[in-house]
Amino acid sequence: MEQGNSCFQSDLDFCPECGTILPLPGVQDKVTCVRCSFSIDVRDFEGKVVQSCVEFNRLGSVALMIMDDGQEVKGPMIDRKCPQCGHEGMVYHTRQMRSADEGQTVFYTCGQCKFQEKEDS
Repeated sequence: MEQGNSCFQSDLDFCPECGTILPLPGVQDKVTCVRCSFSIDVRDFEGKVVQSCVEFNRLGSVALMIMDDGQEVKGPMIDRKCPQCGHEGMVYHTRQMRSADEGQTVFYTCGQCKFQEKEDS
């Protein structure tokens, strides 16, 4: 499928037929969508700047809390409001509680009142 036959207009980062992110241009003459085989001439990408950004957790963003029963809770601190005390900032960790084809469970612990909740994804 060639660019002239497209039903939609889109940014060059996305396939105008199915919306899939297009692979980066390489040495080939065409950039081809891996999902629907739509192709765009590689010269259409001339002058386009590709930027990427990787964000890492801040140093010291992993908190360690000791619960009343002596259990240690360790994990990254996120901006999440505690539903019990309203404190902004909860520690979380994840576990695969169900079968592998289902989402993981996220456990949140408040840094102030130690309230715990879980969220199935």
